[in-house]
Amino acid sequence: MDLSDLSSQAGEWLRGSGPMSDVVISSRIRLARNLAGYPFLTRADNDQRRELSDLIRGAITAVKGDGSLSYLDIDKLGEMDRQLLVERHLISKQHAEGEGDRGLALSPGETEAVMVNEEDHLRIQVLRSGLQIEDCWTRIDELDNRLGGELEYAFDSTLGYLTACPTNVGTGMRVSVMLHLPGMRITEELPKMFAAAKELRLAVRGLYGEGTEATGDFYQISNQTTLGRGEQDLLGQFGHEIIPRFVEYEHRAREALCDQKQVMLDDKVHRALGVLRTARQISSEETLYLLSHVRLGVNLGRIRGVPLEVINELFLLTQPAHLQRIRGQKLEEQARRVARAEFVRSRLSASPGQ
Repeated sequence: MDLSDLSSQAGEWLRGSGPMSDVVISSRIRLARNLAGYPFLTRADNDQRRELSDLIRGAITAVKGDGSLSYLDIDKLGEMDRQLLVERHLISKQHAEGEGDRGLALSPGETEAVMVNEEDHLRIQVLRSGLQIEDCWTRIDELDNRLGGELEYAFDSTLGYLTACPTNVGTGMRVSVMLHLPGMRITEELPKMFAAAKELRLAVRGLYGEGTEATGDFYQISNQTTLGRGEQDLLGQFGHEIIPRFVEYEHRAREALCDQKQVMLDDKVHRALGVLRTARQISSEETLYLLSHVRLGVNLGRIRGVPLEVINELFLLTQPAHLQRIRGQKLEEQARRVARAEFVRSRLSASPGQ
């Protein structure tokens, strides 16, 4: 797989399609699996890591004989390419910064991925745009069963799947939905959402998962534990109860802005578009902040003539690794600020925007 191809377009999580996609950016299900007869990675030596990598890579090749999953040796990639995969939500920061044999199997559309030797021996992931949790489950269950036919998973009849982190023991399943919540932030309704999530024992994280802030008004909502929870229980709770409720909160906040604070709303979204169209240097954090406002304006019809797909692409392509890949050279921070502003201006120049 040529990583240059990835750097020129948005990933699946920013396609802007699927149910409730004005608020729900993406749906993801991840399964944690380990192989029987091998220690967890925290206790595995280099030879065992290599054996695990070879075994899992062989299983991936066996179940995907049509070549629809490409394999990347993460330990052989440069720092910029590893960061690019993090920015695309294909590997974790932990996986990028790890040591020893580790890899990533990836489908052409980036909708399916398998991290090898991250925290667990396997982290299987299926991603869809919008709220498509059931579709994610159907696909990941099939892939998990096929890999399980080639590999012997570490499984206990009482506890379920054994994982390196106790919170993943049981089904090993983490359901995660990425939400764009600018309306709730502007109306200061986010504390209510955080309180509701805490009551439901959900984790709320930023754009790049654990330990990150909610840059660009993106929030990841996921289950905190899996032990004692069945797959269908989690799927139903997320797909039919929790996420639709949060989407309704955001829609109400946006309606309140349109009804009660129209001038403030228009000023905020058009000011953001104006800065993006004229800035000569800009940080990635400010870019995400301004793009969030513009995306809100486009979705509410307050900004016209700016394609939503262009805004979605800019969320990703202005990130440091993508920007450097597009420019074909490593750039220091100040040079990135200048290049980022130039890139954004060029992408928006053909969009008249009212």
